[in-house]
Amino acid sequence: MPIKVVEYDDRSSSEDAVRAVERLITQDKVDFLLPPWSTAMNLAVAPTFHRYGYPLLAGSAVTERAPEFAKRWPNSYWLLGTGSQYAEALVDQLTSLRKAGKIGDSIAMVSIADGFGIELATAARAAFQKAGFKLAYAKTYPVGTQDLAPIVTEARNLNPDVFIAFSYPPDTMAITDQARVLGFNPKVFYTGVGTAFPLYKNRFGANVEGVASLGGIDANSPAVKAYIQRHKEVTGAEPDRWASLVTYAGLQVLQQAIEKAGTLDRKAVSAKIASEEFDTILGRINLKNHMVPNMLTLGQWQNGEFVGIEPASHAGAAKLVFPKSAWQAGAAAR
Repeated sequence: MPIKVVEYDDRSSSEDAVRAVERLITQDKVDFLLPPWSTAMNLAVAPTFHRYGYPLLAGSAVTERAPEFAKRWPNSYWLLGTGSQYAEALVDQLTSLRKAGKIGDSIAMVSIADGFGIELATAARAAFQKAGFKLAYAKTYPVGTQDLAPIVTEARNLNPDVFIAFSYPPDTMAITDQARVLGFNPKVFYTGVGTAFPLYKNRFGANVEGVASLGGIDANSPAVKAYIQRHKEVTGAEPDRWASLVTYAGLQVLQQAIEKAGTLDRKAVSAKIASEEFDTILGRINLKNHMVPNMLTLGQWQNGEFVGIEPASHAGAAKLVFPKSAWQAGAAAR
């Protein structure tokens, strides 16, 4: 079946994204819609997808309210799960390190004041409190902040064992660069979104070793290896090691649901998404709970690859390397 793709630039604006979706539906009359990028964008367009009966396979949105939204908008699927899943994965590792006497209770955390940062920081606060950790430093910063040096400096001056940044890609780069320049070397250094991007490894070289973030891959999976290779062949660049794979798995679900339904009728396709099992690069999955089951939620750069750490029961999960290596002067950011 021939496919026609109609695309509009949302200019990173929620309002523009909603208008574009409305136009795609009412004027272009597209059969299916692909999800936008980011938590805030997916939350903005979800009601419109629902109103017109389009399935939303959100591959780049983290929200604590995913179960609630799945009930409100039955055709929505929140493939990256909830903030608590990521916070609890991190806390599990930190608790083990503290129990072994390798770190203390003090944590420094910064977060972007946007959907992603708010969701993750809120979930992390609750998880830290429950586990008995103390936030010695907690700072939010607005989208578009150019100079993050003061924030990194303030965190460094507290000399925490653990530093966490729930940041967007430009901020992730800037925070890492400032930490390197300032010689800020906490034992656990966690940043993201953007940490799992090839751009991050290309920019910081050997300094990525030991840096942790959300996501990760089963580096031994033939399906994952094949996807990375195909991505390079098509785009000329590697995919990131988190939402790229999850988004692609969502596209595989949509494709197979259409094939199983044998029709472009959205109601029939949506019924298949909600009830069937699908063969994806993440393995055999079903979306009956509107989220991807047993997804990797904590990863770390190890030997040049961003590997999954948690859940430990996941196929191919690696062990956390601790502590993170000190920044190398000879591996400066480019």
